[in-house]
Amino acid sequence: MQNVEYSVGWITLALINAGLAQGKNRRGWVWFLVSLLLGPIATFLVVIWSKE
Repeated sequence: MQNVEYSVGWITLALINAGLAQGKNRRGWVWFLVSLLLGPIATFLVVIWSKE
């Protein structure tokens, strides 16, 4: 059961990151995939990189 909760949280974070990336004129689907691999590190990168 804990793995399911972990997976739901990870996917939710990836969706949030995709939305943040789109807000900065970046490709949301690419950031979604990157976020699936890097998780919170991708969030940090999206937040610190400037808008295109």
